Amino acid sequence: MNFTNTQKALFDKNLKALKNPILKQDLSQLKTLKFKIILGKHNLDINIMGGGKSLYKDVLSELNEKLIKYQTHFAFYPILYFYGFGNGVLLKALLQNTNHRHIIVFEKELEILYIVFHLFDFSSFLKEQRLIIFYTDKMSINDYANFCSTPVFVRYAKVYHLELMSEYYFKFQEDILKVNETIMSYFKKEILTNGNDPKDVLMGLENFIINLPKMITRPSFKNLIQDRCKSFENAIIVSTGPSLTKQLPLLKENAKKAIIFCADSAYPILAKEGIKPDYVCMVERTDFTAEFFNNDFKEFDKDITFILAGVVSPKACEFLEKNNRSFMLIPRDYLFAFYLDLKPFSYAFYSVSVAHLAFVIALNLAFKNIIFIGQDLAFNDEGDSHPKDYKHTPKYESSNYKGLKALAYGGKTQAKTQEAWVYFKQVLEQMINEAKCYGIEVYNATEGGLRIEGSIEKPFSLCIKELLKDTKKAYLPLSVLSFAKQSEFLLKAFVKIIKSIKNCKKFVDKISQKIKCIEQSHLDLEQTKKIIKDLECLKQELFNFKDLLELLQPSSFQLELSLAKISVINVKNEEELLRKNLLFIEEFVEYFRLVKGLLSLQRQSFLKHICALENELIKRGFENKILKIKDNIC
Repeated sequence: MNFTNTQKALFDKNLKALKNPILKQDLSQLKTLKFKIILGKHNLDINIMGGGKSLYKDVLSELNEKLIKYQTHFAFYPILYFYGFGNGVLLKALLQNTNHRHIIVFEKELEILYIVFHLFDFSSFLKEQRLIIFYTDKMSINDYANFCSTPVFVRYAKVYHLELMSEYYFKFQEDILKVNETIMSYFKKEILTNGNDPKDVLMGLENFIINLPKMITRPSFKNLIQDRCKSFENAIIVSTGPSLTKQLPLLKENAKKAIIFCADSAYPILAKEGIKPDYVCMVERTDFTAEFFNNDFKEFDKDITFILAGVVSPKACEFLEKNNRSFMLIPRDYLFAFYLDLKPFSYAFYSVSVAHLAFVIALNLAFKNIIFIGQDLAFNDEGDSHPKDYKHTPKYESSNYKGLKALAYGGKTQAKTQEAWVYFKQVLEQMINEAKCYGIEVYNATEGGLRIEGSIEKPFSLCIKELLKDTKKAYLPLSVLSFAKQSEFLLKAFVKIIKSIKNCKKFVDKISQKIKCIEQSHLDLEQTKKIIKDLECLKQELFNFKDLLELLQPSSFQLELSLAKISVINVKNEEELLRKNLLFIEEFVEYFRLVKGLLSLQRQSFLKHICALENELIKRGFENKILKIKDNIC
């Protein structure tokens, strides 16, 4: 196919504006074409044929039908998704609507893009990323993760819809399903990341405030990194998937050749086998999980460091203190911890499960090789969710199986799993991708369960043979803050929590007044516009108070999803606009009623649980200072 110099210049202009480097390279290297252009009498009657099939049966009729559909039903959609680029005419037309902030196109036929880039100028849209193109043959998990986590795409996740550009693309049904399922899976991941249960969040906040004195007076994550970074090359992370049982003999034989991190639930199993871990990790908030530490293994616990997320049940700390075990608490990357400004203690990012926390620690300690075992994230053939020696029986989570399957270890079959585990897998894959940037190799030696993309699948025996060597494990005691610095952080935390208690009351009162005002208003079109603007301002004011957002995050995220669904409704007259505005107000009022209740609970909880921090300060001689703080703030 021959293109004119003008068309070649247009192609170069589009290519230069394209943000996808892999696609840009593939397009620039394309030399031979199997497709050809078929031009009709009308200047928009452009068809493309390849392999005996054309993109359209009737170009103008099909394009007009699609355009009417999008102008009628999708005119207010900020994000549009298409499988297939087509001849580019529909995309050019849709991009004239400034409501469409982004149009994302997935294309499998590289030649179609090559041809259309010679015909139409998309450069400004590509440069501004109003038009985003993915070549599906070269898409990575990271590509999906990145755009599905972008706030504007997440906000409109509940109105996501993948449209085929034409019937020609039905031939790629398997690829279409893969793209669609992957996008929906990553949107689910983002929804889970933003939380869905304020009760869990409140429990974490309560635990965090109770645990603060122990966190501040013990070694910090930052101390751990400073004192032990790059001390060893190889780490093994032990999780409690059903495959762990078969790996225990090898782990026992080679326990001295690597630093062992284990999940709280794996700790009693390893103790029973006489396999001493170096670090035991915990992230869960419940008393139920704390029971993994309700034991006394005597000398076995010597030299083990227990690393707990700051939100764990205080009972876990009690059980550890009871038997003089060495432990530390790490604030998770939560909004309230950021509000308290605990930078000297560092934060545990990505620690959505205990395995993730262990991985975060191993990454920060700069091990060269990190080996996972027992990281199944799946049910085995017998339907077990955990190993046979698991404290709460091997089938503890087996009833959670709802028919979900995912690619298995080895990449040849499917394994039974559940939604939460798929989420854990996606976060691990994101972390592994980042670890590669630092030259860290991650091995999945589980030999079962799900495939974890980005990890190197290798039998545990080979990992031991090729990577491990005798290791002399000797640690100096971890340093802690001076007494004066501890007192400084305890006081700062106390002040900020007291301020937060005051902020809770302030917004409860403000919300009550606003709802009362709305209930007494006559809601005509102009009044609804004003009320929506006022509610948006109140929401923004609320979002500026970082101490209140953690508990509100799940509800606030759901509000944004609900408002997004309303915002895309196409209205034709003032009556329909009034109904749309009333829907906005209804969602806002329901949200603020929930916020009012949650902030009341937070206030009561903080008043009750600040006593542990207050008692620690009184022991340090700050009773008068505490009274002054309360008087000045309250």
